[in-house]
Amino acid sequence: MNENLFTSFSTPTILNQPAAIPIILFPTLLVLTPKHPINNRLATIQQDLTRFILKQMMMTHNAKGQTWSLMLMSLITFIAMTNLLGLMPYSFTPTTQLSMNLAMAIPLWAGTVVVGLRFKTKNSLAHLLPQGTPTPLIPMLVVIETISLLIQPVALAVRLTANITAGHLLMHLIGNAVLALSTANLSMTLLTSTLLVLLTTLEIAVALIQAYVFALLISLYLHNNT
Repeated sequence: MNENLFTSFSTPTILNQPAAIPIILFPTLLVLTPKHPINNRLATIQQDLTRFILKQMMMTHNAKGQTWSLMLMSLITFIAMTNLLGLMPYSFTPTTQLSMNLAMAIPLWAGTVVVGLRFKTKNSLAHLLPQGTPTPLIPMLVVIETISLLIQPVALAVRLTANITAGHLLMHLIGNAVLALSTANLSMTLLTSTLLVLLTTLEIAVALIQAYVFALLISLYLHNNT
């Protein structure tokens, strides 16, 4: 285990060069691309799961919103596979970096806002002022709603970063506890090891859920603007 608690969150280097870009691109190589008329079981499961998630996310969208289906599915696949690969020993999880999550959240959020301003200008601007607002409160509420709109991408990025980082830190601490107890108390070692296995299972679920939540919130922003 690493002595420094935050070593696993630092950007790795290869020959003194940052290796973040190859690591970010690596998950895309693991996505199966059908090349035969009859797919194998893994490719079939992947396609069925993709269709199911896409159906759940796109059922409330109109024709304009459904044009984002490929981008949203690519987003959820990328985040899910990046999170899962980050659970492997001696690996690096790019989604623990707030800068990367902001780089994903801000353009997608800005795209939904631009779509809303282009196709539903009045409705988009109407969201900045709740109906029935007293006249003296109008300037203050417009400012508040504008701020709440601008912090949406920040909330998206911070949510993903916090959930992934917290899980990794907890696994790191419990792993250190297992090593420390292995020479002192066998029963406590077994108990802590069981807790670590359960936490790892939970982290696998969190990795998938956070990818779905990130893409789902982008889908909801898109639905409100189309």
